[in-house]
Amino acid sequence: MRETREELIELQALLDDSLSRSTAHLRSIINTERSLTAGQLCQVLTGMCTLALSTVTAKGEPRISGVDGHFLHGKWHFGTARDAAKARHLAARPAVSAAHMRGEDLGVFTHGTVEILNPPDGEPARDWPELLAYLKGFYGGDAFDWDKEIVYYRLHPHWMAAYAPDAAKLTETSGP
Repeated sequence: MRETREELIELQALLDDSLSRSTAHLRSIINTERSLTAGQLCQVLTGMCTLALSTVTAKGEPRISGVDGHFLHGKWHFGTARDAAKARHLAARPAVSAAHMRGEDLGVFTHGTVEILNPPDGEPARDWPELLAYLKGFYGGDAFDWDKEIVYYRLHPHWMAAYAPDAAKLTETSGP
């Protein structure tokens, strides 16, 4: 886990607040018995996790695509080609929804807005060097032209829920 104590507290508050603001129907499915704590979630979401990412076109039409998600410091991070349609959508309309599912064992659902971590013209995020080192370690330093080809985002969630009917099944098989 890469999360600090403060990041875990913030994530737990988000998870709790999100469920408390959810409909009775959703709370009948995702509740304290069928969910994960912030610590458990960070333990389970390691490495690359495929996300279904939803953006919106200029006409207001939804678009969904897959991205490599990395759950770092209690938030999703993902990238795409700088000339991808989703990059244009996110530049104009940064609100997104993302879902990571593992069959019937895990569902992590997130709504929020994205921050560009390595803008083509401008200052990168303060922690971009640390994140870039992680990504190069994961994909290989020469996998992309990291400055020109790829744009990375951090999803700042305003709502997040984690469905896990058997938390022990997930946490027993996850590494630290």
